[in-house]
Amino acid sequence: MNAIALAAMGLFIFVLGYRFYSKFVAEKIFKLDPNYVTPAHRFKDGVDFVPTNKFVLWGHHFTSVAGAAPILGPAIAVYWGWLPAVLWVVFGTVFAAGVHDFGTLALSVRNKGQSVGTLAHRLIGQRGKILFLFIILILVLMVNAVFAWVIANLFISYPASVIPVFIQIPLAIWIGYAAYKRNMKMLIPSLIALAVMYGVAVLSSQVEFLQIDLVRYMGGAEGAGIFGLGAISSAFFIWIVVLMVYVYIASTLPVWKLLQPRDFINSHQLIVGLAILYLGLLFTNPEITAPATNPGADVSWFPLLFITIACGAISGFHGLVSSGTSSKQLDKETDARFVGYLGAVGEGVLALISIIAVITLFPNREEFSASYSSFADASGGGLGNFIEGATVLASGLLIPGSVASTIVSIIVVSFAATTLDTSVRLMRYIISELGVEYKVPQLEKKHVATSIAVLSSTALVILPEGPNGFGSGGYLLWPLFGTANQLLAGISLLLISIWLRKLGRNYMITIIPMVFLMFMTLWAMFQQVFLQWAWYNDQPNTLLFVFGAIIFVFTLWIILTAAQALMSKSNPGFSDEDLK
Repeated sequence: MNAIALAAMGLFIFVLGYRFYSKFVAEKIFKLDPNYVTPAHRFKDGVDFVPTNKFVLWGHHFTSVAGAAPILGPAIAVYWGWLPAVLWVVFGTVFAAGVHDFGTLALSVRNKGQSVGTLAHRLIGQRGKILFLFIILILVLMVNAVFAWVIANLFISYPASVIPVFIQIPLAIWIGYAAYKRNMKMLIPSLIALAVMYGVAVLSSQVEFLQIDLVRYMGGAEGAGIFGLGAISSAFFIWIVVLMVYVYIASTLPVWKLLQPRDFINSHQLIVGLAILYLGLLFTNPEITAPATNPGADVSWFPLLFITIACGAISGFHGLVSSGTSSKQLDKETDARFVGYLGAVGEGVLALISIIAVITLFPNREEFSASYSSFADASGGGLGNFIEGATVLASGLLIPGSVASTIVSIIVVSFAATTLDTSVRLMRYIISELGVEYKVPQLEKKHVATSIAVLSSTALVILPEGPNGFGSGGYLLWPLFGTANQLLAGISLLLISIWLRKLGRNYMITIIPMVFLMFMTLWAMFQQVFLQWAWYNDQPNTLLFVFGAIIFVFTLWIILTAAQALMSKSNPGFSDEDLK
């Protein structure tokens, strides 16, 4: 099949979904009110509650949710063939992700900008809230470890991307100051910042002096490094420390100083990146060489496909962003459709081109099958295959290979860093909420909660030993990240369903994807936790088994509690304002 035709069909369905389905949901189900006073105005504090232009907020929301996951998951899932991957991305985005992201945003806005974890108290009771907060806490902890691991390895593999990524920080601070203190528009400064970043990227890809290659500085791959770790492990350790210092600072600053302007830059970067890839697709006009299905796969796609592709089809982490940060910045309630649903569509567009970049990379089916000979091979090489495939697509616009690979790695790192920053900020919120719940005043303090978030994330990513030696925590946690992410999405859809039912509205649009998602994820999780991780190759995978078993049991407990609340006719503590 021709890749252009596949892309066109997917994009056409996305357009239909936003144009018609999201409008139906906004007007008939959520009944958005342009005159409703949003939490951003009601609780405006200049730090977390900041009324924000919908385009700027969309940029923050989109880049916060569009980390490396919508690239990595699809690049792995094509192991089962491109057809099931494309179908899940396209229809999952339209009927599950869009409603989930939009719904958690609308629910939070109608409830003082509270996160879905906090709202669980009102919807399913105190016990359900605590269980849900702990699941969220474990998920964001894994997100921090996984994305820090991804960024550190990309910096090692693509040292030309380091300076362009870090130069974005002072540029974003300048834009934030100009926008909020001098009342300048963000658009032109952000485009200038993006031009500077890509100009530096072109230079660094050609000039070795501008490449921050820590492995080379330590004498090459065989160098001794520091603490006897070896050059590669030492470079990894240094980058993790640098990243954690950065996210500590970034996650405690007011959102207008760094978070919003940097994400606005990244939103343009994503648009530019997607434009390069889709235009490159038009000019290269590649054929799909990967098979539509893979009947000889060593593991079944059913149900593992639905947890391998999380971000890009539906992701629980999006609900944390929608209700944790985006709801506190929404200027008008009617902007929720643009920010929430279109943000999910944007990620679906990214996941679609990720699939196409990989399935057109190889010259023939035999070479694809050799690279994707097993699910383990697919998991280990997925991100690298995307970067190579994206580089080939960019060559259609006559962009040199070294420049293209640097720019693609910058895009991936920028999105992953944005997600990491937002995730640490969310973890701080959750720790503070638990401090309030258990009457531990120290945990309510911003810097105490942030320190716990950063130190625990650092320990999780660098301490576990895995197949890649030191610092394999992020790699080891990836299989559990997908299952936890989907369970969180299912629980969030269940909470939205309870809310809609109490309002007397049609909740089928959320309950149907919730049932499908929970069934698939719990099935896949049971197989992994109790049949693989408990005892595999004559030894247990303790890290995954412990985390997985806790999440699995907590989820079943929440589902039983929520089912009672869904069937109950009583009003779970809603105010008159919520019911308008």
